[in-house]
Amino acid sequence: MRARCLPAAPARKKHIVANREAGADDFLAGFIDDYFAECDEHLTTIRRLLAEAHPAITQGMPASMIEELFRAFHSIKGLSGMVELRDAELLAHHMEGYLRQLRARETVLTSAGLDGLIGGTSLLERVIAARRAGTAAPSIVGTVAALEQISAATPHAPDDAVTGSLSAADQVTGRTWRVVFTPSAALAARGVTVDRVRARLSEIGRIIDAAPKVDDAGAISFEFVVQDVKDDSPFGAWEDDGITVTVDAPTTAPPDRPTAAVEPFAGSPLTSSHFVRVDLGRLDELMRMIGDLVITRARLGESLAKLEPRVPAVEWRAVQENSHAIERQLRDLREGVMRVRLVRVGEIFERMPFVVRDLARETGRAVELQITGQETEIDKYLVERMMDPVLHLVRNAVSHGLEPADERQAAGKDPAGHLTLSAASVGDLVTIEIADDGRGVDVEAVRRRARTIGLPVDDGPLEGRELLDILCAPGFSTRDSADRAAGRGVGMAVVQSAVNELGGLLTLDTAPGQGTRFLIELPLTLAITDAIIATVGGQTFAVPQSSVREVIEVSEEIVRVLENHEIIPYRGGVLPLLRLSALFSLRARPGRTTHVFVIGSGAAAVGVAVDRIQTQREIVVRPMTDPLIRSEGITGATDLGDGRVVLIVDLVRTARLASEAGAMRGERSGV
Repeated sequence: MRARCLPAAPARKKHIVANREAGADDFLAGFIDDYFAECDEHLTTIRRLLAEAHPAITQGMPASMIEELFRAFHSIKGLSGMVELRDAELLAHHMEGYLRQLRARETVLTSAGLDGLIGGTSLLERVIAARRAGTAAPSIVGTVAALEQISAATPHAPDDAVTGSLSAADQVTGRTWRVVFTPSAALAARGVTVDRVRARLSEIGRIIDAAPKVDDAGAISFEFVVQDVKDDSPFGAWEDDGITVTVDAPTTAPPDRPTAAVEPFAGSPLTSSHFVRVDLGRLDELMRMIGDLVITRARLGESLAKLEPRVPAVEWRAVQENSHAIERQLRDLREGVMRVRLVRVGEIFERMPFVVRDLARETGRAVELQITGQETEIDKYLVERMMDPVLHLVRNAVSHGLEPADERQAAGKDPAGHLTLSAASVGDLVTIEIADDGRGVDVEAVRRRARTIGLPVDDGPLEGRELLDILCAPGFSTRDSADRAAGRGVGMAVVQSAVNELGGLLTLDTAPGQGTRFLIELPLTLAITDAIIATVGGQTFAVPQSSVREVIEVSEEIVRVLENHEIIPYRGGVLPLLRLSALFSLRARPGRTTHVFVIGSGAAAVGVAVDRIQTQREIVVRPMTDPLIRSEGITGATDLGDGRVVLIVDLVRTARLASEAGAMRGERSGV
């Protein structure tokens, strides 16, 4: 029987090891999402501070900025050690070390030092992103070597908080003792436990690391790394207590010098009692349920309207008050959830200083970047979708818009180009502006290039919407060869496509020798919005209120026809008039007056006529994602509560399509 029992030992070992590995995997699986979220927060802080750090090269970095950067890198280092992402841990450690030198006033911030922090942060983001995507991480060897070279001129005090691959013995000087304690039942009966051993070691030295170990047989031991031992004579008497001691070779300590005390890491002042991290998918689901409530509320309103003639006036008043109260509370609930989804536009803007800095160095241009309105809030989904479009516009401004310093001086400009990023909220819209004071768009070069690649361009003035449409045509670029910044012919197409998909509007304003301004207008949120309900030819449509500048009532008698186009007098000028019934091939309702939606501004203003405006109400936007049913000018559909599906019209896009179709008809007819 004893022989049969012998093979059980290896099986037990495998079981123990398997359980430990499974436990570690379960821990990492449960922690990794929190790790990514924590790192995103710390990296956002780091990017914001480094974007403000350029003046510190000459003026000195404020102690508060150094401290905040130090704590952010310290946190990423510790978190990366917990998930065993050694490359991220090592990068954060080296940048933390340089900041420790700055904090101790052992060195000053230099241009090379700031470049090292910016480059290291960029690489740190890519390493973490590779772990998130499950792809191969980029090499950190070159960046680590550069950071070590930056710090080498002034050695810094060691960090005794390094974990993981940075062993404690590598971070301290002097003699280091490694103490291994193997517990057993006999030792426990004598009172020799791991806590007792820890207490003994603390009495004679300083414990700088402690970790449990499991050998191949599944036996557990505890290893302590001890330094600053005052008296090592007790070690010999501890051998009978299951303790073995080895001594590491001492390292050469740097010359003694006064150093600033490093405060223990106190953590973020924003504690978990004030904030709860919620997955965006849960907020999407909550918004979907609120949308269902909005539709149900609309259906309830329809049902109550049918019951009103049958209910006595006294009783009906109470029903009506309750109905209005529910409507107000539902609106408050919707706005509350929307506020939870809002984040700062600064999440986009804070990445741009690094992009501008790299492009300025690559192109040899001097660029001054000004950012305003970064506290403006917008839906998280919109921020994620607008990251690439804003990046493309910034790259184009530096690569195409701003001139070299000598060319600017010859034109009487400041040698340094000026690039402005700004954001603002106006009602239910958010505007993002990217403007430069460069050479402006070369219209003739655009015209020549467009004809070269086969785009139809006439000989008349090329400006505004027509110029923007050419710039945003897929494959269009004024450059013959591509570089890292531009020239591939996809950037502006990506910008326009993203803005259109989000129900926004992209406009261009440029002047030769003065600069270029791109303006992006976006709805604050996409899920639920206020809309104006209108009828055309017996059909009902919803028009998002955010796209309408004004609604006017026009008498048919004042409508004039000029060159086959209808116009109406408007605020001392004229307004082009498009009829939605004609655009959708519907039979208009005859009448003496018509309602007109005014969209756009300035010379781009257009009036869109409908038969009648019914009401204004909240609608739930259901996007049309099936390419077989998607149609230009229709952004989605909604339910008004009576069971009918109502299409949501994008008036801006519809008017643009009508103008393009009219231009094509004019070309065919020779007008």
